[in-house]
Amino acid sequence: MSELARLSGTNKATCYRLMSELVEHGLVEQVVSSKEYRIGPAVLRLAALREATVPTREAALPILQALAAATGETAHMSHLVAGQLVTLSFAYPAAHGMRVMMEDADRLPFHATSSGHAVLGWMEDAALARVLEGPLATAPGLVPVTADDLRARVAAARARGWAETANTFEADVSSFAVPLFDAQGQVQGALAVAAAAPRLTDAARITIPRQLIAAAREIMALWGGHPPAELSALWRKTEQPTEKVQG
Repeated sequence: MSELARLSGTNKATCYRLMSELVEHGLVEQVVSSKEYRIGPAVLRLAALREATVPTREAALPILQALAAATGETAHMSHLVAGQLVTLSFAYPAAHGMRVMMEDADRLPFHATSSGHAVLGWMEDAALARVLEGPLATAPGLVPVTADDLRARVAAARARGWAETANTFEADVSSFAVPLFDAQGQVQGALAVAAAAPRLTDAARITIPRQLIAAAREIMALWGGHPPAELSALWRKTEQPTEKVQG
């Protein structure tokens, strides 16, 4: 309880009262042996109701599976939740034993992931400012990200309509992402492909963004969403044929 009070900025009495109410409604439960709190069963029911009324995860899964099969790499979709970017669904390719692994509800740092850059490119300026005020650390051995780096990466993602990172979140991983929008044209998350860098070819660097764009259009159509006109124009440029790249 002391830790909860510290993290929430409330006193223990208030924190205890709030947690008791959450326990009563099944939103959290207390582990008898440790006295710690964890998510309760009522959250599962609420999640099921949400998915039934506003299909997101299950509706998009076949598209993610097709994207993973087409690229031969891990495909994943993230969603903005309380100001954080959280993994919503993912799919693995069958073609390779070595693949980028994901976890449910994995938090994707805005500063170090292509998904974060893609989303920040279409959020209000204040969102980028908040990220810049926070820590921009990457794990030891990975490419460091400075404030100037992040500004440049977000600007590049906005300018071309998709983001790309390499070795900023995981070693030997390159990632590509496009933003996803709702019916009001507000950015809601990102669709990404995380590729094992050793097998990423020049040709794949061209085809993966195109495949992402096509899949993003399908997912947004299911949601009733649509990209802004400016982004649609950028995507059309990416989709234009280019000279064949060897390798």
